Amino acid sequence: MHAQRRPWIVGVSGASGTPYAAAVIRGLLDAGEDVDLVVSRAARLTILDETGIGFRDAHWREDLAAWLGMSAGGGAAAGFAADALDRVAYWAAGDLAAGPSSGSYPAKGMAVVPASTASVAGIALGLSKDLLQRTADVTLKERRPLVVVPRETPLTGTTLRHLVRLDDAGAVVLPASPAFYAGAQDVQRLVDFVAGKVLDVLGVPHTLYRRWSGELGGARRAAAAEAAEGAACA
Repeated sequence: MHAQRRPWIVGVSGASGTPYAAAVIRGLLDAGEDVDLVVSRAARLTILDETGIGFRDAHWREDLAAWLGMSAGGGAAAGFAADALDRVAYWAAGDLAAGPSSGSYPAKGMAVVPASTASVAGIALGLSKDLLQRTADVTLKERRPLVVVPRETPLTGTTLRHLVRLDDAGAVVLPASPAFYAGAQDVQRLVDFVAGKVLDVLGVPHTLYRRWSGELGGARRAAAAEAAEGAACA
């Protein structure tokens, strides 16, 4: 008998910051996890604007592969397992009868990344206006892990109150605020830091950033040594 599939659900809203979502999805797949993906209508526009890649319901597999830098067959030069895309299920944002809309659907938890102020409000108020909001509401009511990653600045008092309400409901509010102590040498490393923090909350192992070792400048020196080694091998 096959083990029951229990995915992590990734909801992508229309906020700027879609590279954070891509990094989280890559991290989950790299860890061998199953992923259910919900991309809001507004997020499609943001993905197109930030990456030049369209995201279509009927061609989600090809579009997701392009977004993640994979081949449509599932593998990737970045080192993904050949079956990586086979472990992804996609649900249209307008499908309120989709599996994740029910608490009986087996799932480990959910990350909303990036989380727009509209999605934050919808989740905090329990509006369930689309599948992303409904799935987040289900995640809360079933007491499963929910990570909400707002990427907006500055924040209004209303949004701050919504975020406090989410915290009170049991969600983890994890702003897209990269740290610089990990020795990041480029933008992708800063993106990976935030994605790594999301995976930390979900309890998923990863190597997306260097952890603090208690040694001042340790990560910076390690990054410089890594860069020198790479240059020597080139």
